Amino acid sequence: MKVVNRKMLKKSLLKCLILPFSLVPWLCVGTLFDSQANALPGQSTEEVGTWIKAHPTLRPRSGELLFVQKTDTAAQRFTFQASVLPPGRVQFSKDRGTIRSERISMYDAINGMTFARLQESLRVIYGLEIYQDYDRAQVVYQYPNQKVINSARLAKTPIREALKGELRVGDRYVYWVEIAQPKSGKAFTGQMTVLLKTDLDKLEGELQIR
Repeated sequence: MKVVNRKMLKKSLLKCLILPFSLVPWLCVGTLFDSQANALPGQSTEEVGTWIKAHPTLRPRSGELLFVQKTDTAAQRFTFQASVLPPGRVQFSKDRGTIRSERISMYDAINGMTFARLQESLRVIYGLEIYQDYDRAQVVYQYPNQKVINSARLAKTPIREALKGELRVGDRYVYWVEIAQPKSGKAFTGQMTVLLKTDLDKLEGELQIR
């Protein structure tokens, strides 16, 4: 039994190494203990705020409520934001008491950014159940497609070609993952957003014409 436990612990620690720089101490806590997510889109701002405050990984500073930021150097940043608005273009919302999206954003100019790191961060923060919902989710939209690539090159707008992402629909939530991958070199920024299924059409439509 001791051998098994050591192997499991070693595996968990190795996973920490693909996570952001100095954020490893925070994110490894979640990896080792795999705490269950108790607040997600669809819940009240009070419930989500309380969950963020007590979260062993997020550990907000005094004054931080629905927005948490951790910075090691100017080259490395991590943010978590819960919002009463859906992702994408800002629109008026009558309900200001319900969270509709939660976003993990990372910037790492030293080690670069990958989809794998964003996916692991999702598991660390939300636990295995949400990660499995994401992992089993159906990909409904991916970008850029060839039409967007050709248009970006013609218009000389490399950022449109650099943005690579996808929308996935799980049993519980929609997941939007994106990195900025230049034509040559590695990606430095990325984000993973968990949102309500009711906001899928809005976001997908905006991404298609962005």
